[in-house]
Parts: sequence; structure tokens; C-alpha cells
Amino acid sequence: MEKRSIGTQGLSVTTVGLGCMGMSDAYGPSDEKTNIEVVHKAIEMGVNHFDTADMYGPFHNEVLLGKAIAGHREDVIVATKFGNVRKPSGEFLGVRGDPKYVKEACEASLKRLGIETIDLYYQHRVDTTVPIEETVGAMAELVHEGKVRYLGLSEASASTIRRAHKVHPISALQSEYSLWSRDPEDEVLSLTEELGIGFVAYSPLGRGFLTGNIKSPNDLAENDARRRHPRFQGDNFQRNLELVKHIERLATEKGVTPAQIAIAWVLGRAQNLVTIPGTRSIDRLAENVEAANVRLGEKDLQEIDSIFHKGAIAGDRYPDMSTVNR
Repeated sequence: MEKRSIGTQGLSVTTVGLGCMGMSDAYGPSDEKTNIEVVHKAIEMGVNHFDTADMYGPFHNEVLLGKAIAGHREDVIVATKFGNVRKPSGEFLGVRGDPKYVKEACEASLKRLGIETIDLYYQHRVDTTVPIEETVGAMAELVHEGKVRYLGLSEASASTIRRAHKVHPISALQSEYSLWSRDPEDEVLSLTEELGIGFVAYSPLGRGFLTGNIKSPNDLAENDARRRHPRFQGDNFQRNLELVKHIERLATEKGVTPAQIAIAWVLGRAQNLVTIPGTRSIDRLAENVEAANVRLGEKDLQEIDSIFHKGAIAGDRYPDMSTVNR
């Protein structure tokens, strides 16, 4: 698989990685044995970038990934995150970025993952009560101690990224980016190119909506978190579904799938950009990986941009937008 450099510190990952959140959280019932098989198949296919976080599960996703990569440590880049604090019951307790918590969270993640060093360690959400310089300073100490190799931020604003990068080189910014979430184009995407920071696009498939496989909110499990997202509700859902029909038509014309169109579009936006679509299916994994070979022509891109222009999507991407782009 094609790899791209993420940052200028030596990190290189496959253009299509695997987001593991849905294996433990948010998207309804899941089977651990099948999920481990998906991770093993991804490694077999050449995928080297696996993304998790302590809050996924909560906590279970890191344990799951740790089991799955046992015996394959040299073949994988493990990315995890801290900052979104949850109880074992799942209750959200807020965001923390104080140095004490940074150290505690790292130790806990290392133990759950069963590894000695985290390859890429993100602040999951910016704690606005703690100067970013203090948070990144604590993260930098983890690098010096050999517990972390590379540092990242998630859903950070341009000003926060600049400040953080002055304390210690930031290798990656992870933010939502897709045909229906184009906010990074306002400022952040160009800033990562300017500073030599990699951009890791999560939810490149619009949380599954852009695949065309979700035709009704009733297609989602009762406990699926997407039911609470504005884009999956009421009139918003129907308006957004009409947009997806255009991608389905284009995919049919090109002999590919809507998911492959969506991933290929993201990968074509910049050379410092990679994706981490999530899946719990080996078939969907293969489909996502193959998207790296799909090429969109200028006419395709113009048509897509005319449909998925900024403002075309109905509804916010989260029920609460107060913790993103901070």
C-alpha cells in the first residue's frame, strides 16, 4: 500500500488506515472475535495505521487492539488519544489536559495496549482551561521518556496548533474531514501543510452515511450514537440522503462504490493527508483499502464540489459542537 509521511519527524503510514472506535463504541452491537479478525486482515493487506483512544468503550477498545496486534508489533503504527474523560459506565466527565492527567492517561493506555511505546499520541480534545503549552509540554516529556514517539492533536484550531507546534513538533492533526465535513478547508488544512504536519482524516465516510448503505434512521441500532447526531435526524437526514444519491450515480458510472468515491476524494485533497475509515467487516475493509487506487478526474471533482459545497449538508456534525476546533 502507498504510504505518506505524517509530519517531518519520520512517521510514515498507509494512506488508508483503520479507525477502531466502532469496534467498541457508538455504533451498536459488536463481536470481539470478528473485530480481531478484521485487524489481522488489515495487517495482512498491508495496512499499518491503527487508531484508537482510551475513551472508546470506554477503555475496551485499547484492550481489544492490544490483543489484535500481539505478535505483530513491528508491523503496526499504534495511535491512541487522551483527554475525553469517561467513567467505566460510559458517563462523560469532561475534557482534561493538565500535565498530571496526561502522564496518568499515558501509563493506563500503555498497560491496556500491552506495549512499551505509543507510536502516535494525541490530545483528543483541547482542554481550554489549561494552556496548550502545558499540555504539550507534558506530552513532550513522554517522548523524552521513550513512552511516546510522535505527538498529535485532534480537532484543534489553527491558533492552538501554532502554539503547540512551538513547544514540540506536532506530527499529526486528526480532525473530521469528508465530503460532508469540509470545515478544515477554511484554515486548518493549509496550516498543516505550511507547518509540515500530517492531517489524519477521521470519518471520511461521514460515519457511514456516504456509503449509501443507510437509507433510514431505522437502519441504525437503537443504541447507535448516530441517532443523536443532527445530520441523521428528521428533515436533515432526508436532505443529506438526496446528496448521497449523486455519489451513488457517479460510483456506478466509474464501476466503484460510493465509499470508494468518498475516500478517494479525501485522499486527493493534499499529499500530507491520510484516512482512517472504521469498519467491523472484512468486506468493507477490502473496499476501503482499494479506494486508494481510485482516481477522480477534474470533471468528477467539479461535479462533486458543485453538489457537496460548503453549506450543502444539513445539520451539525455533533450534537454538541463546543469541544471541536478549539
